[in-house]
Amino acid sequence: MIFAPLRLASLVAASALSATLFCAPAFAEGSDSDTTPVCKKGEVYDKTSQKCVKQSGANLSDENLADYAYSLAKAERYEEALAVLDTVKDQSGAEVLNYRGYATRKLGRTDEGIGYYLKAVAADPQYAKVREYLGEAYVIKGKVDLAEEQLQAIDAICGTTCEEYQDLHAVISGAKKI
Repeated sequence: MIFAPLRLASLVAASALSATLFCAPAFAEGSDSDTTPVCKKGEVYDKTSQKCVKQSGANLSDENLADYAYSLAKAERYEEALAVLDTVKDQSGAEVLNYRGYATRKLGRTDEGIGYYLKAVAADPQYAKVREYLGEAYVIKGKVDLAEEQLQAIDAICGTTCEEYQDLHAVISGAKKI
Protein backbone atom coordinates (compact mmCIF):
# COMPACT_ATOMS: atom_id res chain seq x y z
CA MET A 1 0.00 0.00 0.00
CA ILE A 2 3.00 2.30 0.35
CA PHE A 3 3.41 2.26 -3.43
CA ALA A 4 -0.04 3.79 -4.16
CA PRO A 5 0.90 7.33 -3.00
CA LEU A 6 4.21 7.04 -4.86
CA ARG A 7 2.45 5.93 -8.03
CA LEU A 8 -0.04 8.80 -7.70
CA ALA A 9 2.78 11.31 -7.24
CA SER A 10 4.54 9.94 -10.33
CA LEU A 11 1.36 10.27 -12.39
CA VAL A 12 0.81 13.84 -11.21
CA ALA A 13 4.40 14.78 -12.05
CA ALA A 14 4.18 13.16 -15.49
CA SER A 15 0.88 14.94 -16.18
CA ALA A 16 2.33 18.28 -15.18
CA LEU A 17 5.35 17.76 -17.43
CA SER A 18 3.14 16.73 -20.36
CA ALA A 19 0.90 19.75 -19.87
CA THR A 20 3.91 22.03 -19.89
CA LEU A 21 5.36 20.50 -23.03
CA PHE A 22 2.16 20.28 -25.05
CA CYS A 23 0.44 23.50 -24.01
CA ALA A 24 3.35 25.91 -24.27
CA PRO A 25 3.91 27.68 -27.58
CA ALA A 26 6.60 26.15 -29.77
CA PHE A 27 9.52 28.33 -30.79
CA ALA A 28 10.60 28.56 -34.41
CA GLU A 29 14.25 27.87 -35.13
CA GLY A 30 16.56 29.92 -37.28
CA SER A 31 14.28 32.86 -37.92
CA ASP A 32 15.10 36.55 -37.88
CA SER A 33 13.10 36.58 -34.66
CA ASP A 34 14.23 33.42 -32.87
CA THR A 35 12.14 34.21 -29.81
CA THR A 36 8.78 34.37 -31.58
CA PRO A 37 6.76 31.30 -30.58
CA VAL A 38 4.33 29.51 -32.85
CA CYS A 39 0.76 29.32 -31.57
CA LYS A 40 -2.03 26.92 -32.44
CA LYS A 41 -4.00 27.52 -35.62
CA GLY A 42 -6.25 30.58 -35.47
CA GLU A 43 -3.97 32.38 -33.02
CA VAL A 44 -1.05 34.76 -33.43
CA TYR A 45 1.71 35.67 -31.01
CA ASP A 46 1.35 39.18 -29.57
CA LYS A 47 4.83 40.50 -28.70
CA THR A 48 3.38 43.17 -26.44
CA SER A 49 1.43 40.84 -24.17
CA GLN A 50 3.87 37.97 -24.86
CA LYS A 51 1.11 35.44 -25.39
CA CYS A 52 -0.93 33.81 -28.12
CA VAL A 53 -4.16 35.65 -28.94
CA LYS A 54 -7.04 34.92 -31.28
CA GLN A 55 -6.13 36.09 -34.77
CA SER A 56 -9.56 37.49 -35.53
CA GLY A 57 -9.89 40.89 -33.94
CA ALA A 58 -6.26 41.07 -32.83
CA ASN A 59 -4.89 44.60 -33.18
CA LEU A 60 -1.27 43.80 -34.01
CA SER A 61 1.37 45.79 -35.82
CA ASP A 62 2.51 44.85 -39.30
CA GLU A 63 5.94 44.03 -37.85
CA ASN A 64 4.39 41.69 -35.27
CA LEU A 65 2.31 39.94 -37.95
CA ALA A 66 5.25 39.62 -40.35
CA ASP A 67 7.52 38.18 -37.65
CA TYR A 68 4.84 35.72 -36.64
CA ALA A 69 4.22 34.68 -40.26
CA TYR A 70 7.92 33.97 -40.63
CA SER A 71 7.86 31.85 -37.48
CA LEU A 72 4.99 29.86 -38.96
CA ALA A 73 6.88 29.40 -42.21
CA LYS A 74 10.00 28.23 -40.37
CA ALA A 75 7.74 25.72 -38.57
CA GLU A 76 6.64 24.49 -42.04
CA ARG A 77 3.14 25.94 -41.69
CA TYR A 78 3.39 27.76 -45.00
CA GLU A 79 -0.29 28.20 -45.86
CA GLU A 80 -0.94 29.65 -42.40
CA ALA A 81 2.05 31.96 -42.83
CA LEU A 82 0.62 33.27 -46.08
CA ALA A 83 -2.78 33.79 -44.44
CA VAL A 84 -1.18 35.86 -41.68
CA LEU A 85 0.79 37.86 -44.25
CA ASP A 86 -2.51 38.60 -46.01
CA THR A 87 -3.56 40.54 -42.88
CA VAL A 88 -0.54 42.88 -42.99
CA LYS A 89 -1.63 46.36 -44.01
CA ASP A 90 1.59 47.40 -45.80
CA GLN A 91 2.25 44.67 -48.36
CA SER A 92 5.24 46.52 -49.87
CA GLY A 93 7.73 46.06 -47.03
CA ALA A 94 10.88 44.05 -47.76
CA GLU A 95 10.32 41.64 -44.87
CA VAL A 96 6.70 40.94 -45.83
CA LEU A 97 7.71 40.31 -49.44
CA ASN A 98 10.65 38.13 -48.35
CA TYR A 99 8.54 36.02 -46.00
CA ARG A 100 5.86 35.64 -48.68
CA GLY A 101 8.57 34.53 -51.09
CA TYR A 102 9.94 32.07 -48.55
CA ALA A 103 6.54 30.47 -47.88
CA THR A 104 5.61 30.22 -51.56
CA ARG A 105 9.02 28.77 -52.46
CA LYS A 106 8.71 26.17 -49.72
CA LEU A 107 5.29 25.25 -51.12
CA GLY A 108 7.04 24.42 -54.39
CA ARG A 109 6.06 27.62 -56.17
CA THR A 110 9.65 28.70 -56.78
CA ASP A 111 9.00 31.12 -59.63
CA GLU A 112 6.35 32.92 -57.58
CA GLY A 113 8.78 33.05 -54.66
CA ILE A 114 11.48 34.57 -56.85
CA GLY A 115 9.03 37.27 -57.90
CA TYR A 116 8.45 38.23 -54.27
CA TYR A 117 12.18 38.10 -53.52
CA LEU A 118 12.93 40.45 -56.42
CA LYS A 119 10.32 42.92 -55.12
CA ALA A 120 11.90 42.67 -51.66
CA VAL A 121 15.36 43.37 -53.09
CA ALA A 122 13.94 46.41 -54.90
CA ALA A 123 12.41 47.62 -51.62
CA ASP A 124 15.65 47.09 -49.64
CA PRO A 125 18.78 46.18 -51.60
CA GLN A 126 20.78 45.90 -48.34
CA TYR A 127 18.56 43.16 -46.85
CA ALA A 128 20.92 40.18 -46.74
CA LYS A 129 18.30 37.57 -45.75
CA VAL A 130 16.26 38.11 -48.92
CA ARG A 131 19.39 37.81 -51.03
CA GLU A 132 20.19 34.50 -49.33
CA TYR A 133 16.71 33.14 -50.06
CA LEU A 134 16.76 34.49 -53.61
CA GLY A 135 20.08 32.72 -54.14
CA GLU A 136 18.64 29.49 -52.77
CA ALA A 137 15.69 29.80 -55.16
CA TYR A 138 18.09 30.29 -58.06
CA VAL A 139 19.95 27.12 -57.05
CA ILE A 140 16.63 25.25 -57.08
CA LYS A 141 16.07 26.53 -60.63
CA GLY A 142 19.60 25.45 -61.64
CA LYS A 143 20.78 29.04 -62.04
CA VAL A 144 23.91 28.81 -59.89
CA ASP A 145 25.48 31.82 -61.64
CA LEU A 146 22.60 34.01 -60.43
CA ALA A 147 22.92 32.52 -56.94
CA GLU A 148 26.60 33.46 -56.94
CA GLU A 149 25.64 37.05 -57.80
CA GLN A 150 23.48 37.10 -54.67
CA LEU A 151 26.39 35.68 -52.67
CA GLN A 152 28.59 38.54 -53.88
CA ALA A 153 25.89 41.04 -52.90
CA ILE A 154 25.68 39.50 -49.41
CA ASP A 155 29.47 39.75 -49.11
CA ALA A 156 29.19 43.48 -49.85
CA ILE A 157 26.40 43.86 -47.25
CA CYS A 158 27.75 41.90 -44.29
CA GLY A 159 30.93 40.08 -45.32
CA THR A 160 31.72 36.40 -45.57
CA THR A 161 31.21 35.61 -41.90
CA CYS A 162 27.54 36.54 -41.61
CA GLU A 163 24.96 33.75 -41.41
CA GLU A 164 23.33 34.66 -44.72
CA TYR A 165 26.63 34.37 -46.60
CA GLN A 166 27.56 31.12 -44.89
CA ASP A 167 24.14 29.54 -45.55
CA LEU A 168 24.00 30.49 -49.22
CA HIS A 169 27.64 29.51 -49.77
CA ALA A 170 26.85 26.03 -48.39
CA VAL A 171 23.83 25.66 -50.70
CA ILE A 172 25.85 26.73 -53.74
CA SER A 173 28.75 24.44 -52.80
CA GLY A 174 26.32 21.55 -52.46
CA ALA A 175 24.81 22.27 -55.86
CA LYS A 176 28.22 22.35 -57.52
CA LYS A 177 29.04 18.88 -56.15
CA ILE A 178 26.05 17.35 -57.92
